[in-house]
Amino acid sequence: MSARDWIDKDFYADLGVSSEASAEEIKKSYRKLARELHPDANPGDTKAEARFKSVSQAYGVLSDPEKRKQYDEARSLFASGGFRPGGGGGFPGGFGGGSAGGFDFGDLFGGAQQGGAGGIGDILGGLFGRRGGAASAASRARRGDDVETDVRIDFVEAVRGATVPLRLSSPAACATCGGNGAKPGTTPKVCTTCKGSGLVSRSQGAFAFSEPCGDCRGTGRIVEDPCPDCGGQGVSTKTRTLTVRIPVGVDDGQRIRLAGQGEPGRNGGPSGDLFVRVHVTPHPVFGRTRNDLTVTVPVTFPELALGTTLSVPTLDGSVNVKVQPGTASGRILRVRGKGIVRKEGASGDLLVTLQVAVPSRLDGKAEEALRAYAEATQDHDPRAELNELLGKGETG
Repeated sequence: MSARDWIDKDFYADLGVSSEASAEEIKKSYRKLARELHPDANPGDTKAEARFKSVSQAYGVLSDPEKRKQYDEARSLFASGGFRPGGGGGFPGGFGGGSAGGFDFGDLFGGAQQGGAGGIGDILGGLFGRRGGAASAASRARRGDDVETDVRIDFVEAVRGATVPLRLSSPAACATCGGNGAKPGTTPKVCTTCKGSGLVSRSQGAFAFSEPCGDCRGTGRIVEDPCPDCGGQGVSTKTRTLTVRIPVGVDDGQRIRLAGQGEPGRNGGPSGDLFVRVHVTPHPVFGRTRNDLTVTVPVTFPELALGTTLSVPTLDGSVNVKVQPGTASGRILRVRGKGIVRKEGASGDLLVTLQVAVPSRLDGKAEEALRAYAEATQDHDPRAELNELLGKGETG
């Protein structure tokens, strides 16, 4: 992306958010627009595809805190008119060209003169990631932007790990032109205005500064005969299928990084990375607490009062769990080694919560037996300890 793109484009407007939007608001808006404008959802709609590219480009800048900071600074700097020819100030804050009170501002910025290195051109160069004044950022190898996508897996796949196919539509180097933007059989020409640097020098009073070349838009190249498939951009939206390995015990919302699978780099630079955010569908029976699996097992009152041996389900079948006589409802029993088994050998446990199941209706014999039990245990007050604690609280 050229420096002029940072100045001329309104990435906030592309995403439909304000310049004060939080990172979460930017992400939410991008995901909504990406789903609506995705080429798979709008086959043959070139306008939607163009908007999809613009939204992806905007998110690539605004989702990166450092890039967003540089973008905001660039827009603020140029919005003042201070560094544009005829801007009226020569410098933000109201300093004019030349000197003031015998002080030469040219000395302050390294004695910059037209066509020379240093001065405000260096300030702009630093803002856009350049070094060395007129050296063009566009002519250097640049890493491609990172891309983020989502994948949904079921609970068992998250526990055991899985390999899932991922169909992804994202910007990629144009296969027709090889990424140079020129029609096959032709090559881009060096821009005669900036001589391939991507920058042109301007002078205003005592100041000299550089700005992106308007003829080549800061790229240093002129594509006279554009590639018919990418329109001279060197990048086209491409649908590809990747195989993603989901690690054992992946958490819901966790991101998996695929190095080099993001947007292609520029001028021979490396590709960005692809980040796959994993969403896990809840299981109807099992839950999870870190590396432990959880399950709630209904039991009867006699099973807790008299003790029993229960058959408890696991992801690999079932295990027998002994319940001691007099076990309270809500008690959690631990079955060692039946949780999530990590690659490094550590394994979690299965946590079994015992919960009394109260029948909604009793037949005659059952009701008679239960009333007989209640009469036999009427001297036992299950709330005695609670009442005692409440009494202490009142007297205290």
